[in-house]
Amino acid sequence: MIHKDISISRQCDLLSLCRSSLYYSASPRSQTENRNGVFESALNLELMKLIDVKYLKCPFYGSRKMTAWLKGSGYRVNRKRINRLMNIMDIRCIYPKKKRNSIHIDPDHRIFPYLLKDLSISRANHVWSTDITYIPMRKGFIYLVAVMDWYSRYVISWEVSTTLEKEFCIRALERALSISQPQIFNSDQGCQFTSPSFYQILLDKQIAVSMDGRGRAFDNIFIERLWRSVKYEEVYLRGYDDVSEAVRKLGKYFDFYNNERHHQALGYKKPVEIYFQKEVYQEVSN
Repeated sequence: MIHKDISISRQCDLLSLCRSSLYYSASPRSQTENRNGVFESALNLELMKLIDVKYLKCPFYGSRKMTAWLKGSGYRVNRKRINRLMNIMDIRCIYPKKKRNSIHIDPDHRIFPYLLKDLSISRANHVWSTDITYIPMRKGFIYLVAVMDWYSRYVISWEVSTTLEKEFCIRALERALSISQPQIFNSDQGCQFTSPSFYQILLDKQIAVSMDGRGRAFDNIFIERLWRSVKYEEVYLRGYDDVSEAVRKLGKYFDFYNNERHHQALGYKKPVEIYFQKEVYQEVSN
């Protein structure tokens, strides 16, 4: 508010403001803010949605192939832009990567070995896994994390966030552990899961921690299939207007996924029927 009895110049001096900023009026633009506080244009948001769809079909596409595909689709883009957008979305081309001794690793962030190779998973709560995916909206985007039981494909908990900070992953983990507890917990090597504040929760409960090999997203194949189902059966059909709508409709979808959707890999049974014993499921239904 401008004081009537003090000149504008004096008020700017007192507040250490530049006079030109007082008269500045931002031009209207179709933008949204990403997790780093940087505004993304409507074109970038459109490109991110296209990248997300293509990545589900071709997870082996890196920024070079993604750029070539977008150019072939009529978009004037360069690799630098596509690489930046893929980094914002936290998606990486899937291929076996060479080990590099020069990579700097935070000494507080511990990498655990992959424990699921050739493992026969024969019961619920034997192995849980978690992952994060990008969810586009009409304006902007959010991130979704889920905790899934491998044996039954049951989604035990999930959370959304506008940033990739570890806190929403910890909330999802704690919610899942309030329901039950696995023998092994698997994740990728994302900084959210290699953080001591995340994995220490598991170690304190004597849960074995397993992590995918670097660059090998298909080590966590079941939750990758979950993301495909979530996006093709829900997200791409809806076009969420805002975060609250996304949360509400994702909640309805996960309820459908767990309690109504028949899974071919489960002999056309529902995840809830496999995760819970039959008598427990009947009790929940009543």
